[in-house]
Amino acid sequence: MSQSNTRVGDIRVLAGEDLTGMAGRLVKLTHDSGVAEVLLPTAVADYAVYVVLEPNTDAGLVSVRPMQADRNVRLVLKGTCNPGDVLVLADTGTAADKGKVRVLPAAAGTYRGLAIAEEAGVDGQLVLSRPAMLGDVVVAGT
Repeated sequence: MSQSNTRVGDIRVLAGEDLTGMAGRLVKLTHDSGVAEVLLPTAVADYAVYVVLEPNTDAGLVSVRPMQADRNVRLVLKGTCNPGDVLVLADTGTAADKGKVRVLPAAAGTYRGLAIAEEAGVDGQLVLSRPAMLGDVVVAGT
């Protein structure tokens, strides 16, 4: 099967909000009246599968990279991690943490496994991660 009019790799798209200083954060693809744009996630279950490479202000063009298993990425970490830890979106209730990742928590809930940490990391670090679309992970809690 042949496919045409497709593209590989990074894309340029409009920022649907101010993404200044948000390099390494995850965003979700959405639209405004049919025009593609990216936004920071608003829920831990959002399909935030694009990494901001070149941020910009609201309505400006940004460069984002789709997360693909054959290419590791650096993501902004909330908290700490170790190699092999499953990474999920950080709590989106705190504006400063939107688009960051954290280790799969022990607290009961449903989280979306997005990546595996490939190195130890500390809070605020751009941690080396391997995209791994694990889907929803249900934690019974402790």
